[in-house]
Amino acid sequence: MELLQAFQFELMPTGEQTRKMRQFAGACRFVYNKALAVQRENHEDGGKFIGKFAMKKLFTGWRNSAETPWLADSPRHPCDESILDLDRAFQNFFVKRADFPRFKRKGERDSFRYPDQKQIKLDRENGRISLPKLGYLRYRNSRVVLGEVRSATVSLRAGKWYVSILTKREVAQPVPQGPAVGIDVGVARFATLSDGSFIAPLASFRKHEQRLAKYQRRMARKVKGSSNWKKAKARVQRIHARIANARNDFLHKASNTISKNHAMVAVEDLQVRNMSKSAKGSAEAPGRNVRAKSGLNKSILDQGWGEFRRQLEYKVAWRGGYFVAVDPKNTSRTCSCCGHVSADNRKTQALFACVSCGHEDNADHVGALNILAAGHAVIAYGGMAQSGRSTKQEPAEGARAPVGILAKFRAGRMPNDE
Repeated sequence: MELLQAFQFELMPTGEQTRKMRQFAGACRFVYNKALAVQRENHEDGGKFIGKFAMKKLFTGWRNSAETPWLADSPRHPCDESILDLDRAFQNFFVKRADFPRFKRKGERDSFRYPDQKQIKLDRENGRISLPKLGYLRYRNSRVVLGEVRSATVSLRAGKWYVSILTKREVAQPVPQGPAVGIDVGVARFATLSDGSFIAPLASFRKHEQRLAKYQRRMARKVKGSSNWKKAKARVQRIHARIANARNDFLHKASNTISKNHAMVAVEDLQVRNMSKSAKGSAEAPGRNVRAKSGLNKSILDQGWGEFRRQLEYKVAWRGGYFVAVDPKNTSRTCSCCGHVSADNRKTQALFACVSCGHEDNADHVGALNILAAGHAVIAYGGMAQSGRSTKQEPAEGARAPVGILAKFRAGRMPNDE
């Protein structure tokens, strides 16, 4: 089995290397924006979409132009990768997976990528990596890099430079370990498992919210673009980075523990973007309970449900297990004992009391049990292949099991038996 894995480290560059990395990131940003501008002008003139190979030929002209001689000082391959990134953004737009590509701004996700493994030299013992036109850069060698180096991405975040080293290696076909589990995510409890255990939320944004607001007010009082404004902005960026790092560490630990100990993981197919939409409305049709909905949206986004699902998906695949996404409809309103579905079953946010059989339990635990049962039903429908072959696995079309069939499934009657 072929395994692709990225290892990220903080770089410790010299002053000259830092200057060059900023220059290279700026060159890649310029190429991306220039190509996007060409595509827009070409579209307005009625021309056809310019493919990536034709765009690379245009880039050769920009690189040799007397107007942009500094482009020749930057490595060629990272600039080519910017053109490929733009082409990928347009392809996602054409199939309606993303919005129309936007211009990049300085200081936002500055990065560049070296795709040629022959140009990358990794000195694992001494914690150094050699990149074209940068030479050897030291990095904080916090873990062993396994496998053959495929590419390297250099990025800037909150004033610090990082390198992400993508590797490939062959591993034995993993054997899934442990029982199946259903997971219900929430705000009061980050994740409730069908075995009765739960993971308390970290709420990293809430912990730093007041401190972040304090320094945002200080930045707002500065003259935009001044030296003091830049210092205040750097402080705000560091707080945001600390919040993101804490959340990411929490999600990795939680997803790693679950994927190690369970052979099948079933989660709800939640549309987080729709769940966290603003309730403000418009002047003609103003929304209701806007303040309460705003607080709920902040709590939802602070949990990182989408990233948690993404990490679970590929980590379960790495360990040869099954990952199933089920329809979230009525998972917290269906009795896990008798299968009765009613909104009255959910007495409060935390208490579930079935109006039919009288069964009482924690509402999130009941939801996790229903999610697990729906996951088994999805597999019974033949909508899921064993993971490990791909990190992106979705149930086959029409394979999302409705909660209404769960009572039959619990009774031992398979859908194909009828």
